[in-house]
Amino acid sequence: MRWLYLLSVWLHVLTAIVWLGGILFLVLVLVPVTRRWADRRRTARFIHEVGEQFRWIGWAGFGVLLASGLFNLAYRGYGWADVAEGRLWQGPFGRALAIKLVLFGVVVLLSALHDFVIGPRTTRLWEERPDDPRVERLRRQSRWIGRINLVLALFIVWMAVLMVRGWP
Repeated sequence: MRWLYLLSVWLHVLTAIVWLGGILFLVLVLVPVTRRWADRRRTARFIHEVGEQFRWIGWAGFGVLLASGLFNLAYRGYGWADVAEGRLWQGPFGRALAIKLVLFGVVVLLSALHDFVIGPRTTRLWEERPDDPRVERLRRQSRWIGRINLVLALFIVWMAVLMVRGWP
């Protein structure tokens, strides 16, 4: 059973790496490069297609992170009774886990807002009327959601470190 736990931890870490690496690539490389392109319609289409490609990776990753995280907790001996009675949230491990889960929840909500509301609205308007002032407002909202998710993802990783290594 220990090998299954180690495989689950490996999968959890690998999924987090792919997810965070994808966010870093989008925020630090792709979006800044496409800002220099003169053809705004081409830019809109390209960012939309890259976003759609990464979207399924991100959402599948959320599922893998949730499932492997629950398995890892169960292997460590935590069950639903520990959650309900508050035992899971006690001590340094529990405190870091609680913060990590709240941050994860916020990231999932922001990602849903970006992926299913603001992103499609931005792309549609950008392709139809690239010089419309609303496009820039929507793009700014998308960028801020991406930046906030990046910062939250980095804090999630920090909480994961604190879970296994303890608080400073």
